[in-house]
Amino acid sequence: MATSQENMDFIPALLAPSKMSNFSLSHRPIWIVLAPLSRLRSYNFIAQPHAILYYSQRTTHGGFLIGEASGVSETAQGYPNTPGIWTQQQVKAWKPIVDAVHKKGSIFFCQLWHAGRASDYCFQPDGQPPISCTDKPIQAKTHIDGVTEASFPAPRRLTTHEITQVVNDFRKAARNAIQAGFDGVEIHGANGYLIDQFLKDQVNDRTNEYGGSLENRCPFPLQVVEVVTDEIGADRVGIRLSPFADYNDCADSNPKALGLYMAQSLNKYGILYCHMIEPRMITQFEGNEKHTLGNKNE
Repeated sequence: MATSQENMDFIPALLAPSKMSNFSLSHRPIWIVLAPLSRLRSYNFIAQPHAILYYSQRTTHGGFLIGEASGVSETAQGYPNTPGIWTQQQVKAWKPIVDAVHKKGSIFFCQLWHAGRASDYCFQPDGQPPISCTDKPIQAKTHIDGVTEASFPAPRRLTTHEITQVVNDFRKAARNAIQAGFDGVEIHGANGYLIDQFLKDQVNDRTNEYGGSLENRCPFPLQVVEVVTDEIGADRVGIRLSPFADYNDCADSNPKALGLYMAQSLNKYGILYCHMIEPRMITQFEGNEKHTLGNKNE
């Protein structure tokens, strides 16, 4: 266990200025970043003016902020009042928020999100079923917070052509994010949402080129990375992954192999960073033996 003096010696290194590609930070980005935190206050899927205060309060010169999950299309939403980045009205709403963060000298990334089957009819256009790699519904009876009751409908399995359309939705959303003034984007590939649903073998039951083997479950996420980096540049792109987690009833039989394969595959794109959920964070749910955070002896 680290002594008090060792902890004190570590602080200067932690807070030392550093570079992350073209971004100058006042600290080491591997330790201090504002993580994306869904706030459920973006009415009609449009970021609201009060978010200016929220984000600027959490901004310091040379800081790094990742915005709350923002839907890439009409079908992307999974919760009430989450922001989007697929329309020009949404782009316009984000601009003063991003400007406020920049005025305080911080870097601001937009998290691009598609909930996939972790949604409900009421959040989908014309009340249609959510979309996913599968038609199997989430079996959990609560939302990802582990408290709020939920009943997830059976999703509609995407066709191969529709998968290509969703990939393009991420590309357009990345372009919109840069138009709104964001410095870059984080692709949300974690927490049991759409990209994670394709990655995990306990969810993805497809038998074509987008399912089955580990290598076949990864093309959709990697295609998203490819089009986003082509659109805005690799040095403006990060991705969030959670291979060990089972959020939203989304688990894998060999998470270590999945995580390593994705990390190695991402190397060729030269993206800015990979934001990994720690293996001890199996789930966000608490209250019984199955749903715990880490080992009881830690």
